[in-house]
Amino acid sequence: MFCYQCEQTAQGKGCTKIGVCGKQPDTAALQDLLIYALKGLSEVSLKAKELGIDTSKNDKFLFEAIFATLTNVNFDSQDIARFIQETVKLREELKKDILAKEKVEFSELANFQPAASLEELVTQGEEHSLLAEKDPNEDIESLKQTLTYGLKGVAAYADHAYLLGQKDPSIADFCYQALLATTTKDKTLEEWVNLVLECGKVNLKAMELLDAGNTSTFGHPVPTKVPLGHKKGKAILVSGHDLLDLKLLLEQTKDKGIYIYTHGEMLPAHGYPELKKYPHFYGHYGTAWQNQQKEFAAFPGAILMTTNCIQKPQKTYQENIFTTGVVGWPGVEHIGEDKDFTPVIEKALALPGFAEDEEKGEVMVGFARNSVLSVADKVIEGVKAGKIRHFFLVAGCDGAKPGRNYYTEFVEKVPQDCIVLTLACGKFRFFDKQLGDIDGIPRLLDIGQCNDAYSALQIALALAKAFNCDVNDLPLSLVLSWYEQKAVAILLTLLALGIKNIKIGPSLPAFITPNVLNFLVENYNIKPISTPDEDLKEILG
Repeated sequence: MFCYQCEQTAQGKGCTKIGVCGKQPDTAALQDLLIYALKGLSEVSLKAKELGIDTSKNDKFLFEAIFATLTNVNFDSQDIARFIQETVKLREELKKDILAKEKVEFSELANFQPAASLEELVTQGEEHSLLAEKDPNEDIESLKQTLTYGLKGVAAYADHAYLLGQKDPSIADFCYQALLATTTKDKTLEEWVNLVLECGKVNLKAMELLDAGNTSTFGHPVPTKVPLGHKKGKAILVSGHDLLDLKLLLEQTKDKGIYIYTHGEMLPAHGYPELKKYPHFYGHYGTAWQNQQKEFAAFPGAILMTTNCIQKPQKTYQENIFTTGVVGWPGVEHIGEDKDFTPVIEKALALPGFAEDEEKGEVMVGFARNSVLSVADKVIEGVKAGKIRHFFLVAGCDGAKPGRNYYTEFVEKVPQDCIVLTLACGKFRFFDKQLGDIDGIPRLLDIGQCNDAYSALQIALALAKAFNCDVNDLPLSLVLSWYEQKAVAILLTLLALGIKNIKIGPSLPAFITPNVLNFLVENYNIKPISTPDEDLKEILG
């Protein structure tokens, strides 16, 4: 196997024996084969579009299938094999529609036939692995992989949005075009750069749709205090990112004597009016995804994983954890598309729950764009009066790799006349810090999940408009941490919008070559993080 799509990749080069995430070589090979099969589906879909044949019925599947290959989502080889078989089935059905209109010769890619057994599928996957199909030009290969990983982030956001009824056919169209483009040998470096930036623009559409889906379904987040302790009684812990799954679970657990807690990126759910209205939706338990094995083992109730971020379940809690959506782990019970959470509820009722109430303080969430922009006049006044010197967006993914304590130290050292905005699970390095306020405006503003990056962009754009300047001229600095492919997609969106001077860490992507890095430095002034003191001195002068 060879995989280097996440930040934690072995020795900063690539995982070759087993993924640092726990991904087995057979699963890695099958995921490579699934991407290969989806490229064949893309060729057929684009031809169908030329002939006016509707391909929209495949869009949702496309997003789910790509999403399943994102880091820490689906580790179940049988499930990935099912995706491969379904990809080819949909492709062949579309071919029939095409051939009914026109005689077409399809490529070897579009005629690929999956093997019957899992072992043979794995062999096919190895034949179409990243190394087997590597471009001889390392810079083009770097951009191809950047595009592929950006697509995985786009698919994740588009899938979330689709489930909430928000669709834009142009997003799927681009995914088909981009997947097929990675099979070509005739594009120049400039054309690859443009494709990568186009991926960032398309990701902005996907995030906008997801934002519309979340706010129209659950309301706009409002500032909300979230307890970090727990109540005496039965308990279910919800991790991942999917707000709709949480809503359905809250409905199904009404009047059952079970408290619902969030974990990881589900923390911001407490700020949504349509979720916080449930009296048994109580508080937040634990921190970021990489600590789940310890935290889940100590949780006395059932656990539901709704999207990416699952780690190998330990024996102590494997019977208590459930997956749903595209998430999968061998041997873990999966809740299907009917979203009947009865097994989760029954498990929670059978487990002891918390023996007594415990207070552990609280944190504030709910500072999405509506909340922040509602006090924009106070913010602008504070800047003009010199009370607010600078804004820092310290955001992104958390992870286990050493070096991430940088973000804690950075936030602790941010001067008292500066405001820190944050989103995604990187905030768990400092989310419970008491930073005080500036004239009633909290100095630490939790904008939400990584899925809420659109909100952060809207805040920045609104402030730029208010100050009649470009975003790059605002007293705003982006200090980002990355781990998986949604972070890659967000970075591409920032680049597509022309946002510069981004600091990123804790290490640079292994799939970025020196020449591609130089391009980013020269055109966008992207820099790796150094030390908090040095970076603050450079930013604030």
